[in-house]
Amino acid sequence: MLGLGTWNAPPGEVGAAVTAAIKLGYRHIDCAAIYGNEAEIGEAVAGAIRSGLVRREDLWITSKLWNNAHAPEDVAPALQRTLADLQLEQLDLYLIHWPVAFRPGVLMPESAEDLVSLETLPIAATWAAMEVAVDGGLCRHIGVSNFGMATLYSLLGQARIRPAMNQVELHPYLQQKGLFAFCEAHGVHLTGYSPLGTPGFASGQPVLLEDPTITAIATQRGLTPAQVVLRWALQRGTAVIPKSVSPARLAENLAAAEGELAPEDMEAIAGLDRSHRFIDGSFWVKEGGPYTLENVWA
Repeated sequence: MLGLGTWNAPPGEVGAAVTAAIKLGYRHIDCAAIYGNEAEIGEAVAGAIRSGLVRREDLWITSKLWNNAHAPEDVAPALQRTLADLQLEQLDLYLIHWPVAFRPGVLMPESAEDLVSLETLPIAATWAAMEVAVDGGLCRHIGVSNFGMATLYSLLGQARIRPAMNQVELHPYLQQKGLFAFCEAHGVHLTGYSPLGTPGFASGQPVLLEDPTITAIATQRGLTPAQVVLRWALQRGTAVIPKSVSPARLAENLAAAEGELAPEDMEAIAGLDRSHRFIDGSFWVKEGGPYTLENVWA
């Protein structure tokens, strides 16, 4: 349930971080094609397996389909590129990265012309191709990322293979209680990304790890603020994928899985919810385009 996130992990550092994480005991590694570092991660994973540090069957490796490969005929080639980069025969989990579609070849949209509406290219069509990838043994499980309740509910009604996971931004400032309850009721697991907020990523944002409630609990329990936040997420029943390239921080994060917070700590943190998104999805909203913040997070 406590994995290593690799988003924004710098090239030249992420491979060493993956190796260090595996040595420390991490067994869940979260990747994505758009992160641009899967080849380096693949080298590190392959090296760890070759050296006997870990067996492939002990690892859980996730990757994600980027928005420019939603067309059914593009899903398998995208997955095969990821498998080649990661030097794997099969993923444990493959996710639709966003409920947003681009024209083929577009990495990031610059205008409405780069976007494709979900009426033109429905999620259900992309999902059917993901199901074929499971049938073909390219991945064991499939799921989604950044899906709100309405989008997920619609997919559940059309899926032959139910989504195993919804990976979304989750932390004490964005607790997503409605989505949490919905996923629990429908047997969909949740993974929280940016579980520590996004320190240093965007100026002017609140700093979760400096919240007085979090720091007070950390002091009282002999934990770091990061350990408090990660333990809160795990105790809630969600997986978490904090990112770090520092071995000391990797060890600190992993130690959060040992022990539990007191009920009064959980209650205090439950009161911190601000519905604040650090990753707000505004980069998909283009003048004249098909996406709004309302329909992205529907």
